[in-house]
Amino acid sequence: MSWDQLLDVAIKAARRAGELQLRYFQKGFKVEYKGEINLVTEVDKLCEQEIVEYIRSHYPDHGVLTEEGLFEGVSHTDVPCLWIIDPLDGTTNYAHGYPVFSVSIALQVRGELVLGVVFDPTRDELFWGFKGKGSYLNGERLRVSRTSRLSKGLLATGFPYDLKEDPVNNLDHFNRMIMKAQAIRRGGSAALDLCYVAAGRLDGFWELKLSPWDIAAGILIVREAFGRVTDFDGHPIGPYSREVVASNGLIHEEMLEVLRYGKRPTT
Repeated sequence: MSWDQLLDVAIKAARRAGELQLRYFQKGFKVEYKGEINLVTEVDKLCEQEIVEYIRSHYPDHGVLTEEGLFEGVSHTDVPCLWIIDPLDGTTNYAHGYPVFSVSIALQVRGELVLGVVFDPTRDELFWGFKGKGSYLNGERLRVSRTSRLSKGLLATGFPYDLKEDPVNNLDHFNRMIMKAQAIRRGGSAALDLCYVAAGRLDGFWELKLSPWDIAAGILIVREAFGRVTDFDGHPIGPYSREVVASNGLIHEEMLEVLRYGKRPTT
């Protein structure tokens, strides 16, 4: 495989999906419910099809893991090369006309994340990271912030779809963290939140009960921008973790100290 070609395919796939998102964002679309507050739009499905078909036209033997799971016949966990795809991260925002959403595409080779691409079509911002080669925003090298105290930190988080049914819903963590940090934002796209940590726009991010497609690309992008990504105990994680803490590294231990005392997923 050519690493340059892998990156080029991922970027083009992300941009193609982003073009679809903008087109339907302006003219309307159908919305369905997977749960009480868990939405899916026809655009999620169209973007997933666009991305997977484009990638598989170049790499037919690669596996794919996607949010909507429309390609069960090609979704494998035992293949050497696995693409982890969120065709529309921030569906609830999208469905309400709130312009904060993205495309997230990551590549895992033999169990290791090597490539991540996140595209924000509303701002035409393309984030990407390659293992050992750094992270970039529209071609400019990224580096995390230098904020050294949690009390001066701007953080982001989110809440799981089952927050009304399960007490493990991040509200206790939020209540503790808001008293320690300077401020907290809830953007609605975990992929963009992670990229904003990499870009120094945020100093830290935490969330629980996320799925691999939510965080795979962002994890790599943060690490390649000299940031730190762990679980709530401080252990390095991959995309299948149920907990994620990302930061500039300088405030990481302070964040972990706050997060250790709340409710956490058991699986």
